[in-house]
Amino acid sequence: MLAGRAQPGAAGCCRRLLAAALAAGLRPLLCGLPPRWTTARRAAGQWPSPGLRVPAAAEAERLVQQVQRAGVPLCRFIACPKLARTVQRCLQGGASPGPQPVLLECAPGPGVLTRTLLNAGVRVVALESNSVFLPNLQSLENSLDGQLKVIYGDFFRLDPLVTGTVKPPAVCSDKLFETMGVAAVPWRADVPVKIFGILPQKKERNTLWRLLFALYECSSIYRYGRVELNIFISEKEYKVLTAKPGEARAYQALTVLWQVGCEIQLLHMEPWSSFVTNLKNGGLAVPKSTWLPNDHLCLVRLTPQQNLFTGGLEPTNSSTFIFMVKQCLAKPRSRLTDRLNSWSLDNGGKLLRELEIPKNAETCHLYPEDYRRLFEALQNSNMFAETWFHDEVLESIRNINL
Repeated sequence: MLAGRAQPGAAGCCRRLLAAALAAGLRPLLCGLPPRWTTARRAAGQWPSPGLRVPAAAEAERLVQQVQRAGVPLCRFIACPKLARTVQRCLQGGASPGPQPVLLECAPGPGVLTRTLLNAGVRVVALESNSVFLPNLQSLENSLDGQLKVIYGDFFRLDPLVTGTVKPPAVCSDKLFETMGVAAVPWRADVPVKIFGILPQKKERNTLWRLLFALYECSSIYRYGRVELNIFISEKEYKVLTAKPGEARAYQALTVLWQVGCEIQLLHMEPWSSFVTNLKNGGLAVPKSTWLPNDHLCLVRLTPQQNLFTGGLEPTNSSTFIFMVKQCLAKPRSRLTDRLNSWSLDNGGKLLRELEIPKNAETCHLYPEDYRRLFEALQNSNMFAETWFHDEVLESIRNINL
């Protein structure tokens, strides 16, 4: 017998061993990859691309048309594959090395962005409340090996202020995060989860306020750490969030509070016409704006500041800080000294001198950091601890802009 010649039946044995290896899920061996490659990539939050077909815009639009019925709130969806790729690159841009957090996609609808994210190796949790879209998403979930999880629920009805059992599609954040497998981390730790969504048009301002209260109180989603929001908002609201002191009409309490609380980053601007709506007439329903530009939806990243709760600001007194800022900017052209006097602060002038704030400064000309310094100084003032002020906060704070 010649050297190197295979024994009879050896080829069949090799074939059987190869088939057994495939059945055991060791497919990476075929590509010359180590057996634990897939597990290591998944542990790092990176998945091999499943090579999913992304539906064309026309196909996605036909699916959206199925929810164009009376009584359904106005919703916008990403149907264009090109826009989905742009959003995917924005969401993955700037990621730090190491394991990546799961991405919670709110109201994925036809799933164009969902499939694009999955093809890019992102682990996605899809939170969907519309029964028209659920079957396709659940079918996609079943075809993948844990990269996608579909949950029935509505992010914009998160943690409703109700007593008793919460009825779906409303959802509690603790149940949602438990289902996602995301545990709470210390505030200064890395981002535990990323969230993507398009803010509902009719609830846009209210949603921004609700998220803001949750941020400062470390409640709801922020009970789990510095959750990163990646949200499409109207251009006019983006202009408010990023306004500078002295900018008429744009510089508001919402401006100051978001700038103190988060790093605000513009990722992308897209015309309203690029999105599909569920309106029967197929209209865009672009909200009118008299004083601010509003030609685009803006993809904005809101990352909570690691040092938010340092100095005198804490979750327990944050509602007082919010109330103080709102009171100061209720009349933006009023003098800060007049506002301090209205709080019966006899030493208001001395306080401003210590903070190096001009005595005749108008409230609309203070920088966000000035408001924080003012609050911390007031916290150390005996006058500011008067119970009448805190009672006013408790009575008013929950009913403002909600």
